[in-house]
Amino acid sequence: MNTYLLPKKKAWTALLERPTQSPELLRSRCEEIFSEVTRNGDKALYEYTKKFDQTQINSLKVSQKTINGAGKQLSKPLKDAIKVAATNIRTFHQRQQQEKEIITTSPGVHCWRETRPIEKVGLYIPGGSAPLFSTVLMLAIPAGIAGCRHIVLCSPPPIHPAILYAAKLTGVTDVFTLGGIQAIAAMSTGTESVPKVDKIFGPGNQYVTAAKQLAQFQGVAIDMPAGPSEVLVIADKSANPDFVAADLLSQAEHGPDSQVILLTDDKKMSKAVAKAIDKQSSALPREAIIREALHNSKAIVLPDIRTCIDFSNAYAPEHLILATRDPDTLIPHIQHAGSVFLGHYSCESAGDYASGTNHTLPTNGYARSYSGVSLDSFVKKITFQHLSAKGLKKLGPHIEIMAEAEQLMAHKAAVSIRLKKIKPSRLTNSFAPTSGP
Repeated sequence: MNTYLLPKKKAWTALLERPTQSPELLRSRCEEIFSEVTRNGDKALYEYTKKFDQTQINSLKVSQKTINGAGKQLSKPLKDAIKVAATNIRTFHQRQQQEKEIITTSPGVHCWRETRPIEKVGLYIPGGSAPLFSTVLMLAIPAGIAGCRHIVLCSPPPIHPAILYAAKLTGVTDVFTLGGIQAIAAMSTGTESVPKVDKIFGPGNQYVTAAKQLAQFQGVAIDMPAGPSEVLVIADKSANPDFVAADLLSQAEHGPDSQVILLTDDKKMSKAVAKAIDKQSSALPREAIIREALHNSKAIVLPDIRTCIDFSNAYAPEHLILATRDPDTLIPHIQHAGSVFLGHYSCESAGDYASGTNHTLPTNGYARSYSGVSLDSFVKKITFQHLSAKGLKKLGPHIEIMAEAEQLMAHKAAVSIRLKKIKPSRLTNSFAPTSGP
């Protein structure tokens, strides 16, 4: 982990870079696999699973019997922990539901929005050496609350029983043994076994993220670009170096292309955290992965905490931890971040698992323009309007003037023809709006 002391602002550009591969290289690989899956369907999926996952599978779809029996392979404490997390996540996301509100914009003109679920959603759950069953909870629970009718889950082999247990617990419709670019391609185009979905959710490595972006050319929406994990910690003198080091390591262990950043106004804190990282990482089973991630990571000493906030806003981290004495005072100054953790005991792991907030968050600077997954991610909003004769009589002339100014005379005519037919007896508001969802 490289240390930078009081870098000038003109040097920030280089410090803000992520350790990602060439977009052209990533896109080329994704296009090749998408094309093959489109041409050969399931056959291509079997071949790519054998090639990339070194696994020969007999069926892409996981049987209901296998899903039902997965819980027997888990300890009771783990199942209890999953249920506690599920309860908190469900509680937080249920409160995001909104009631319909009918707005009278002018007399006789009523406008409102109604919510409809996205019918078919695809969830990508990373597996392999770190089977993220927690991501099943983060995605399938709000999908269920939203009312999504078909929830498809893809995860690379071998699928951990905890992923299957979480899938059953949260009402996932179908589970497929499928990972990487090929999983995104299958959900984007559809094959003999895997249905095409309307929107794809879930984090992944650089290839999965690039594949999700390519999926949009297939008419499939995505939650956000959610690639290699990252965390930025701002620590002042009140921070505990062991806590800070642990938080940095918790994200570094996700993968070699993860990135962690420490910002501090205290040079001694930077040194103390570096020592704690060395001590703690040597005792962790994923030390080799951590070391690779730390090679791409940075500790930066800046003049004061406000400057640290400025740097953080420029970086737009996926996770931001404010390990400071009075973190609440900094909240108004935070402009770009996926999820924020306040104070010395709000470890990022809480958000990853069980506090209730969603851990599927924008990475690679996309927190400038994207929000993390929420209930809104699984629904769409349809606008409605109802104009009474009285409403059109009052508003119509203004519409006619605007349409004529834009030289769209058919637009004007659609109003004019109605205005000529309105009789005085109809100049009442015949619409009785109702409240509620």
